[in-house]
Amino acid sequence: MRRTHEEDGDPARAPSGTPAPDPGHAASGPPAADPARAPASGTPAADPARAPSGTPTDAPISGTPTPAVGPAHAASGTPAAAPAPGTPAADPGTHPAGHGPLRYGPALPGSGLSVPPGIVRAALAAAGTEEAVPVGGGPDLLRAAAGYWERRGARARPDRIAAAPGGAPLLLAVAAALGGDVLTPRPCPAWWLPQARLLGRTTYTVPTPAECGGVPDPYALLETVRRVRAEGGDPRLLVIAVADDPTGTVAPPELVHEAVEAAAGAGLHIVSDETWRDTTHPAAPGREPEPARPAGMAPDRVTVLVDLAGALLPGDWPAAVARFPVTAGGGALHDAVLDVLAGTGARIAAPVAAAARHVLTEPAEVTARTAASARVHGRIAAAVHDTLRRTGVLALPPTAGRHLYADLGPLRAALAARGVTDAQELEDHLGTLLGMPAPGGHRFGDALTSLRVRLDTAAFLGTDPRLRAQALTVPDPLEMPQVKRALTRCATALDGLRADARRREPTS
Repeated sequence: MRRTHEEDGDPARAPSGTPAPDPGHAASGPPAADPARAPASGTPAADPARAPSGTPTDAPISGTPTPAVGPAHAASGTPAAAPAPGTPAADPGTHPAGHGPLRYGPALPGSGLSVPPGIVRAALAAAGTEEAVPVGGGPDLLRAAAGYWERRGARARPDRIAAAPGGAPLLLAVAAALGGDVLTPRPCPAWWLPQARLLGRTTYTVPTPAECGGVPDPYALLETVRRVRAEGGDPRLLVIAVADDPTGTVAPPELVHEAVEAAAGAGLHIVSDETWRDTTHPAAPGREPEPARPAGMAPDRVTVLVDLAGALLPGDWPAAVARFPVTAGGGALHDAVLDVLAGTGARIAAPVAAAARHVLTEPAEVTARTAASARVHGRIAAAVHDTLRRTGVLALPPTAGRHLYADLGPLRAALAARGVTDAQELEDHLGTLLGMPAPGGHRFGDALTSLRVRLDTAAFLGTDPRLRAQALTVPDPLEMPQVKRALTRCATALDGLRADARRREPTS
């Protein structure tokens, strides 16, 4: 049986053949806990104030408080705390002024590069019209999205596709249409859990396997579903990412297949977030050649979501598309999602819709930029990972996206001597030490007591737009002065922590 970093005995398989969720059914679960309320890195010093570590959240499945501790995500085998296979997502703290975390939370990792001219021209051409884009996207945008998926070997029909101003509104609409409780892997993207919480749904996080993020361990998933149902819960939706934020890993196809098979057998609908599919790094030893396709494994159970303001559009141009199953149930879910989008006014602005249509048709300029960006960020990510590994920090080798997930648990004693004992304090400390944002693991569903952060590779490119643009054309971006300085600063900071940790090790 596959092991996770948080194994909790031998989870029993949940019974298969559970009826499929009804897209129109209303939620019946209890309201979830408030989302994490700690301010992000860069917030003024007077603003952040946190509740103590271990602030109570939703009642766990069995009624015994269980902290939501995520996997260590490292090859060293260092054990992490062992919570139940699925736990309600934790609330790391509360700001005294009532400010929620969403306004401070980390955005999708940007490329740090200029916008290709063709995208700008497409947006400008549509900026002079007052014609509103229909809810769910106009015909041209939907046809472009269908073509995008067809070129990747996926069956797609425009009448089974919906567009929205960002992945968050789309996920919110799907969760609202399906009803019931939501399950995610732990850790997961910072924007997933708030969507279910805004609906008053209970969210459960399930540990990931040791080798990757983005997909829950299948046995832990089945045990979680069984226990939630035994306690009167109503799990209906599982959200996964085959190319993951925050870990920057690509899940092996066999693991994705096992997880999808387990979820389908348990009667769950699956949202496959494939935002980072097109950002896989150039081939490296041991890397999967291409992310798996969950929709091909359970065609009637999987909705595919792509947030274009990640890999293909600038981060502040909100646009996302979702492809629903080409079945009667998929059609009903699609229609229900359109109702939610209409009711919430989630309509894409015409210039952004035009830019989205442009990138989805994949002209040469767009595909060349995507490939060049993946090369630059893959190169920097590998260098940062090497620095982390040398200094004793745990992290899986990144193979996609523009980010890494680092576990500084081995340096806990040295950090504690500096007053750093939880993820929020680590976020603040590293943000100052490295001179770049380092959002803590509590923002991604991990426990506040963990010492994990996401590092974004765009920050290593510096702030000068001209120098950043040069990264696309130089033979090796690691030779650029601003990249060298950022890597050196990172290595120096972590070497200092490592030296402190060694001085504190007991002597025999």
